Amino acid sequence: MSSPERSATLRDAVGLGLAVGLYGVAFGAAADAAGLNLWQAMSLSALMFTGASQFALVGVLGAGGSAVAAVGSALLLGTRNTVYGVRLVPLLQPRGGLRRIGTAHWVIDETTAMALAAPNRALSKLAFLVTGASIYLTWNAMTAVGALGAAGLGGTARAALDAVVPAAFLALLWPRLRKVFPEAATQRRVAVGGAVVALALTPVVPAGVQVIAAVVAVALAGRPRATERPTASEELA
Repeated sequence: MSSPERSATLRDAVGLGLAVGLYGVAFGAAADAAGLNLWQAMSLSALMFTGASQFALVGVLGAGGSAVAAVGSALLLGTRNTVYGVRLVPLLQPRGGLRRIGTAHWVIDETTAMALAAPNRALSKLAFLVTGASIYLTWNAMTAVGALGAAGLGGTARAALDAVVPAAFLALLWPRLRKVFPEAATQRRVAVGGAVVALALTPVVPAGVQVIAAVVAVALAGRPRATERPTASEELA
């Protein structure tokens, strides 16, 4: 591989990792606002390590939802990582049980995007590992900073942390709604549809259930559709 390609891959991977990892501050603050202590917040970041699911879990708990609803929301949002993993296995080809487990733990939106964007398999592996390592280390460090900082705030400032979860979700979602993102129009329709379902159900269902319902509705709307069989005239054309 050429040196410029390797340098560019490293630069992009580290840059993306640091930028995304900084959102760990918001998660640490949100976890504290939801009633989790420092070690619980740190454990979630270390063991779950998928931002949207982490925010969903503490968001539901913070709104007074049950543990079942919180875990259900987190699991549903995390199912996309399974799809990513299936796509990445033939590309990364991790060998051995421990390596497979470690690789699976770092399968998230950003590592998948970086690995698939690389020009060859060697750079795909490099992009995946460097992006995963930089996000993981920064995210966990910033989780501690956010949780400790939030714990030292006064009552008024802590009440304002209720806005952290929706703001962080919007920050994670916004780049996918811009025109430069692949299939941005579809992404916008999915986002609006999920928001409508969640907002409509919020006044009438327990906290967390609306998130689960929105995810299920979006998944059903986006399921693969059978290809229509061509007519006889089309087959002859």
